[in-house]
Amino acid sequence: MIDAYEDPGAPDRRGGWRYLAWLVARQWPRCLAGAVLASTWMVLLAATPYLMARAVDHGLEPGDTGALAGWTGALVGVGALNAWLGLMRHRVMTRVRMDANFRTVKVVVGHATRLGAALRGQVGAGEVVTIGVGDVQTISTSLTAVGPGVGAVVAYAAVGALMLSVSTRLALVVLIGVPVLAVLLGPLMERLQGRESEYREGQSVLTARIGDLAGGLRVLNGLGGKGLVADAFRRDSERLRERGYRVGAVTSWIQALGVGLPVLFLALVTWLGARQAVQGHISVGELVSVYGYVVALGWPVAFLIEMGHQLSRGVVAARRVVAFLRLEPEPDTGTRDAPAEPSALHDPASGVRVLPGRLTALAGARPADAAEVIDRLGRYTPSEATWGDVPLSDIPLPRIRDSILVAEAEADLFAGPLRDVVGDEDTPPPRGAGSVDLRLRRVGATSHDAPAPAGRHTGAVSDAHLTQAIHAAAAEDIIRALPDGLDSQVAAQASDLSGGQRQRIRLARALLTAPEVLLAVEPTSALDAHTEATVAARLRDARAGRTTVVASTSPLMLDRADTVVFLVDGKVAATGAHRDLLDTEPGYRALVARDDEEVVR
Repeated sequence: MIDAYEDPGAPDRRGGWRYLAWLVARQWPRCLAGAVLASTWMVLLAATPYLMARAVDHGLEPGDTGALAGWTGALVGVGALNAWLGLMRHRVMTRVRMDANFRTVKVVVGHATRLGAALRGQVGAGEVVTIGVGDVQTISTSLTAVGPGVGAVVAYAAVGALMLSVSTRLALVVLIGVPVLAVLLGPLMERLQGRESEYREGQSVLTARIGDLAGGLRVLNGLGGKGLVADAFRRDSERLRERGYRVGAVTSWIQALGVGLPVLFLALVTWLGARQAVQGHISVGELVSVYGYVVALGWPVAFLIEMGHQLSRGVVAARRVVAFLRLEPEPDTGTRDAPAEPSALHDPASGVRVLPGRLTALAGARPADAAEVIDRLGRYTPSEATWGDVPLSDIPLPRIRDSILVAEAEADLFAGPLRDVVGDEDTPPPRGAGSVDLRLRRVGATSHDAPAPAGRHTGAVSDAHLTQAIHAAAAEDIIRALPDGLDSQVAAQASDLSGGQRQRIRLARALLTAPEVLLAVEPTSALDAHTEATVAARLRDARAGRTTVVASTSPLMLDRADTVVFLVDGKVAATGAHRDLLDTEPGYRALVARDDEEVVR
């Protein structure tokens, strides 16, 4: 089974069938073992009637006790061997399925990581969740075809050969009958693929909507829009349920025909065998063997039909995985070096210029305007922004990620000890001890296309660095309140912490990396006035001499900034110190005064 740290290999992205074949090829010895075990198991199921017929014809009918005992012993031995083979077959096939499951998870997660910030612009979160929750399991289950599926084909051929020794007519019925069943079920399999694809697409859309609802429920309650959104969600759920019914209808027909047609087929074989025994064409023992062969055929026929069903569903899921793996990040064609000395960042689209070594605040009536500027300065969206005299688009992306960090207010927090949430053992120490390549963005942007530059320092973060970052984010009270301090377990997204606590943990994580340029979006929006004032003062001290940009309209934060850039409709309207802008810019004064009232409340 694939190791957690093993390279899963380069998947075949040319199609669903090729992806399934790649999963088999990556573990072909195990798949071969599963096919051999399953084939032997099913052939021995068919051998049981043969041994029983020999016991009747050579021992029971002539009254030869020795022959009867010998054939009976062989029958018991084959039964015991087959029980062991069945156990081993199941064990090997479980490993095959789990390997396919984990390997697909690794290639999907790895590709999502490689896409980085481009992920959110190319595929919805619901699509990724649906692949991870449903498609991965469906793909792994479909690999049943390499074990019982192959065994069913081999056993089918073996039973046909055994039947040929009894009666040519019966053998022809058996050998022709199963292909006829496949022809009858083929159109239903194709229809199932179409219905399954429609259902999966609707499922991914609805899953994404669930995530949006969960994230914005508080806002919807405040706006009184929860009922409208709930009604829309209910209608979408009903439509998806109808699609599910259509998938279920096709599946039920496949299962019904998969059970009914083989029964009719096997009944025909039994009837023909009985007629031949009455006519004296076959012996009593051979008639017993025919009955046994009919029973033994039940397993391979059932597995063949199940194989077709699972492969139909598996190829649909594999196509969705392949479509995701075909997504590519924005091309990185940068070849120029970044500025050797601290340099200004400039965004021509807005007119914002960030001087090196200073704390700059972006304030605008629309928070999205400041966030867009930061995205351009962090090269998360295409732009003509420059760093010094070099366009950001001309600098290799790993170099930018190594020096410019964008910290969003709602960046993801993963479950685990708080020490790991802030900075685990693989997080590089602050820049004084080595360089950094960490972006504190949402899912899909926590790492990017290319690896970090060679020679990166990978030592563990010390407790001293953690303490400094936590102090700068005014988060000491959070550590003291937890039962085990930094070793306390935190839930996913730190849902067991308050909004203000989560925000300070995110800020501490960003400060811990000590990047050359820190671009922070609303880092104190969820804090009370006293805590915010403390964070603003400590942030200025912690980032002294390094370039820091903060998107905020809080007067407590703006008052600590060296330069405030006032944005109107995404453009620079005024630049200066906070107190100077209060005196000279009525629009800025109105914006900050509104925040002052909110602080008082």
